[in-house]
Amino acid sequence: MKTVRLGLIGLGNIGRHHATYLQAGKVQRCELVAVCSTTPAKMEAYRPLVAWTDARALIASGTVDAVLVATPHYQHTDLGIAALDAGVHLMVEKPISAHKADALKLIAAHERNPKTVFGGMFQLRVEPRYQKLRFLIESGELGRIVRVNWINTDWFRTDAYYASGGWRATWAGEGGGVLLNQCLHNLDILAWLLGLPSSIRAHVTLGRDHTIEVEDNVTAYLEYASGATGVFVASTGESPGTNRLELTGTRGRAVLEDGKLRFIRNLSDMTEFSRTSQSGFAKPESWNVEIPFENADQPHAQLMTNFTDAILDGKPLIAPGPDGLASVELANAMLYSGLTSQTVTLPLDAEAYALKLQKLIAGSRFVKKTVASDASDFAASFRR
Repeated sequence: MKTVRLGLIGLGNIGRHHATYLQAGKVQRCELVAVCSTTPAKMEAYRPLVAWTDARALIASGTVDAVLVATPHYQHTDLGIAALDAGVHLMVEKPISAHKADALKLIAAHERNPKTVFGGMFQLRVEPRYQKLRFLIESGELGRIVRVNWINTDWFRTDAYYASGGWRATWAGEGGGVLLNQCLHNLDILAWLLGLPSSIRAHVTLGRDHTIEVEDNVTAYLEYASGATGVFVASTGESPGTNRLELTGTRGRAVLEDGKLRFIRNLSDMTEFSRTSQSGFAKPESWNVEIPFENADQPHAQLMTNFTDAILDGKPLIAPGPDGLASVELANAMLYSGLTSQTVTLPLDAEAYALKLQKLIAGSRFVKKTVASDASDFAASFRR
């Protein structure tokens, strides 16, 4: 195989974004040969590509080597399993599944078919700002991490956004709100940098600022086995919002905000300084350093290039699909904690959460109204 024949399943906002850079030739050795949507009118713009209305038929057709699944959340699991069991390589949009139990089923399908390549579309991993934060942690420059704060309230969405699709912001169609949709990339980065916490206590508000039945405001407190603590705040109802990630370690503090990465670096470890100083009010000397970075060029295309290289050359994936379990688990655990008003220990009981979600779906009396919405500024939401 010299070129990967790719089928794109789903032509909503993100699906059309993928189609744009793929058709522009931004991914070498990957050819978009087919599109699939249950709405035939959406595929008219992509002719003469082969158009399918049945994703499973596309997967089984033998005309594609790989698929990119960009459908509503619950379909990620079933379509992903169908692809992997058919020996078709899989790239799946976030989240890899709507809840942990389904994510485990998808990962099990990959384990049954180890020759397939399974990637997750977590493009923030190629952004230099997060790569540099990861370096500060892994190199020991930050010392032992003691605290993380991430305020994620610049995900402002209008009621028109939520009304743009019948599946959006419903228990049955999406499985959650700001955590499972907007913040999945942030939760992926949080787990990529620090691993999973040992426990979570969250407060969530359902439909506080919008006419929806799922969460649009979250404040979560995290505890890690290392003794580190954290706070994660998210909202789609706050404008102007904030995106501030603060990591504090014994060797200093890194702050990512307003397009800048600052590192206030202690010249000595604060814990050691505290133990050895003879003064009750002394502090370690520190340097205030700004770490330069550029935004990644076409981050989605970069992940698809890496996916293609993994298929053709055996190159390691930047974002292996099974890694997507962590962000799903964080989203589920925060929501479960908020809904039950209890501290949740990790690993999350996947079956207990799935049962809770099923009860929310069965008990829903929410009537969703849908209207057409302008999505022209969709791509602007990628920079986080």
